[in-house]
Amino acid sequence: PGSRGLLHSEDEVALPCICKLVAASSFSKPKVLTATSTLKFIPEELAVFCRDFRLLRFYFPKNGLAPQAFRVANAIAQAREAAVWLGDAVEGHDGWSCPGEAPPEEEEEDDEDEEEGSSTTLLFESPQDWEKELQRLGAAGWRVSAVNERFDMAPSLPQYLWVPSGLLDHDLKRTFAHFQEQRVPRLCWHHPGGGDLLRAAGFHPASEPGSEDVRCLEALLLGGRGPCVLADTAELPTLADIQLAHLRLQALCLPGDPSHHLAPAEPSDRDLNCLLASLVQLLGDPHARSLPGFQSLVQREWVAAGHPFPCRLGLLCRDTPREEAPVFLLFLDCTWQLLRQFPADFGFTEAFLLALHDSSFSPYFSTFRFSCQRQRAGWDRGDQQPRLPSQTYRPVGGWQDPGGHRGGSPTCTFPPVWAWGRRYTRQQQEQFWNPMGPPVPAEPLAPGTPGDPCPWWEAGLVLTLAKGSLCPHPLPWCSRPLLRPPHRVFPPKSWGTQEGLLGGCQPRPGLLLPCTAGPCVRLWHRCYLRGLLQEQHGRLAPSLAALAEEVELLQDRLRAWNMRRPH
Repeated sequence: PGSRGLLHSEDEVALPCICKLVAASSFSKPKVLTATSTLKFIPEELAVFCRDFRLLRFYFPKNGLAPQAFRVANAIAQAREAAVWLGDAVEGHDGWSCPGEAPPEEEEEDDEDEEEGSSTTLLFESPQDWEKELQRLGAAGWRVSAVNERFDMAPSLPQYLWVPSGLLDHDLKRTFAHFQEQRVPRLCWHHPGGGDLLRAAGFHPASEPGSEDVRCLEALLLGGRGPCVLADTAELPTLADIQLAHLRLQALCLPGDPSHHLAPAEPSDRDLNCLLASLVQLLGDPHARSLPGFQSLVQREWVAAGHPFPCRLGLLCRDTPREEAPVFLLFLDCTWQLLRQFPADFGFTEAFLLALHDSSFSPYFSTFRFSCQRQRAGWDRGDQQPRLPSQTYRPVGGWQDPGGHRGGSPTCTFPPVWAWGRRYTRQQQEQFWNPMGPPVPAEPLAPGTPGDPCPWWEAGLVLTLAKGSLCPHPLPWCSRPLLRPPHRVFPPKSWGTQEGLLGGCQPRPGLLLPCTAGPCVRLWHRCYLRGLLQEQHGRLAPSLAALAEEVELLQDRLRAWNMRRPH
């Protein structure tokens, strides 16, 4: 098969995407199938409950495949149980074969069709990508650091970080041990008015920095800039809350699905911080609302930042303790809510979000196969000489291993999810773009108009934003008295409307202020209700051919109803 034919039709589903198999018969109760199930009846119908909210029903007519239905149902159940491709990949085993490559004479044409429009997506696997985005943001006072290039400082962080220009790598190394999972503060977005958005894990409970470490920590956190405001994530839903809400949504949208899972407490800086950092940029940066910009945003704040996709999406092998909580799918839902309220401000469509949602359960893309950049680069596979970078993309020629294969059989390099041609045709990809959306900004962000400094902010001040107000937050190593008053700090009313918390800058055009009241939050019908038969008609038809088939079906029913109606 060619390189693009990973899934050939709307009715095909990857094994890890299957949540539950149910066999049904007119003479017996429906039975949930596992690898060890013993069916005492020949199934007339096989229902496949998918993690992406699809519900596929396969019927076995008595005069056709009925004798084979038993073997087909059990074969699918056994194959699903044996699909440990993701757990093996994480542990470094050869657990999944590489997708078929296109014949040489077709390769160039397929590659050109594969990635049209996504060659501008930054993968953040090279320092050039980080430099290019930093230049676009116009973030003066920050630089790209390669201190983690070998993943020896923080295994779950990317190889390159944005850190203050005045902080040397030698001093930066002193800060890693003082944060959980060594995930130090680093820049993730710069506001044109001068405010910086940083993300980090919590302070390590055993952190006791010496005087030299304190100097480096304060240079990293404050760096001679304005006050540091820490957002309190304790007010956000926990991973258990997110998973429970997701299971309830599945129960409503997929009747008869009794799935239940376990969920852990919130890990540091790898879940809700991904969500917060992405939503802030989606609201404040028009570039993030373009299709290439959105793909680069996901690549930087989720993929490179080390979001554990396999655990959160429930794609690990069956022997691994479950840590499911679909935080990334929650982000896609939030994005859809914004897209519905501000359709003219986005360069992509609902079809693009739906494709990204469904592709998150596919085993063919490196984006969701691994938990961090270190694993994607092959450092956890026992290689004596890991490949850096793991893969590069050329608009013509496809994905290439710049270092070649070192010993043994050639290893398979999986493309990122942005290789849309691997799963969608050119016509389908054209539906990803919003023709009425704003043009992609080509120039770096222009600085805003700064105002006077806030008179009640002192240099080096650290505050916590919680419940809509600011509270003094002394650093663990800080012994100076707290700012007065000791409980709450409220900015003057004259400062609350135009200049915000992070500086005296005028609000930049393009800022989205969505309505979050209950009636404004809607259900994503095209995503969540695909498993309901009554919702699989009309506007939810997957193609023109399916729509024509539904119209013909309705016409047949109407004719049958007219024939039964008394004259």
